[in-house]
Amino acid sequence: MLRSGIEPLYEHYLKWQVKHIPRHVAVIQDGNRRYAREQGLDTAIGHRLGADATEQVLDWACELGVQHITLYTFSTENFRRDSAELESLFLLFREKFAAILKDERVRRNRIRVQMIGDRSLLPEDLLATIDAAEEATRDYGDYFINIALAYGGRNEIVHAARSLLGEVRQGVIDPGAIDPATVEAHLNRGAPIPPVDLIIRTGNDYRTSNFLPWLANGHESAVYFCAPFWPAFRKIDLLRAMRVYDQRMRLKERVARRG
Repeated sequence: MLRSGIEPLYEHYLKWQVKHIPRHVAVIQDGNRRYAREQGLDTAIGHRLGADATEQVLDWACELGVQHITLYTFSTENFRRDSAELESLFLLFREKFAAILKDERVRRNRIRVQMIGDRSLLPEDLLATIDAAEEATRDYGDYFINIALAYGGRNEIVHAARSLLGEVRQGVIDPGAIDPATVEAHLNRGAPIPPVDLIIRTGNDYRTSNFLPWLANGHESAVYFCAPFWPAFRKIDLLRAMRVYDQRMRLKERVARRG
């Protein structure tokens, strides 16, 4: 009872503290399985609770003015999990991408949805659902949600290198003209993704797990690690993460003023 009364006040205080809003937030959603074990629940239920948390966080991000959010939903390493868990995950992904087609929030906020990752590794029925969601939101451009599925940071750079080499062979690109902007343009062929300002990782694990190495590590993004498992992530946790980014930006401003 006391907590429910204090949290809104603390949220308001944190909002007041944050003056710089990150343009692009990337989230490593960790802890669904551990949360389920702690609660005595089936792993599949843990993943569904995590998906519910994702929808809530996306609402908060839009409300707070975060224009781009990238969600590390399923890595290339996750394919090592047992077949029953993979089947339940792919079913959940299909349901959530299909729901985008009917979600009024997507239309109202003009949210463009796209997948990043290795499409060749995903089942055809899931890919068809993803394609439909991407096509339905292609003309939106106020907010952007990037879903990292079958994603690996090194794999992403390998695919970009192959794409660049192919265009060099075709005479489309002069090798001497390749610069960081050229590489960045080949990392993802959908809507352009700006550099990451802030990485959030839940689940009390202090690593970034090869997530967006070019757009995040290459641009020295702020990082916020927190203890709650993803299904238990709160608005307060998001605001605390944004405060870390804000503090970083204020420090840069002070340094710039000193010359």
